Amino acid sequence: MTTPLEYFMALSGVLFAIGVAGMLIRRNIIVMFMSIELMLNAANLAFITLGRRMASMDGQVIVFFVMTVAAAEAAVGLGIIISLFRNRETVNADELNLLHW
Repeated sequence: MTTPLEYFMALSGVLFAIGVAGMLIRRNIIVMFMSIELMLNAANLAFITLGRRMASMDGQVIVFFVMTVAAAEAAVGLGIIISLFRNRETVNADELNLLHW
């Protein structure tokens, strides 16, 4: 007996909603960064599920590219966060007004 694919799509939607809520509610840059990663993983789960439903490997190929981009984004994003913390000594998004005059 296999798990219905609708459960995986529902889980993907819930994970994506948690990620969006984390982006909108929290002001800590690290939590916002983790919320973005959670949304990417929710999208990956949806791609895998839809690929399985269509009996195609396309979903897994897309997930491979998304994971590659996410790894690069994680490296660059963490570097930026560390640089901001060293310069401003805070990771609160409201206190980081680097683009204001």
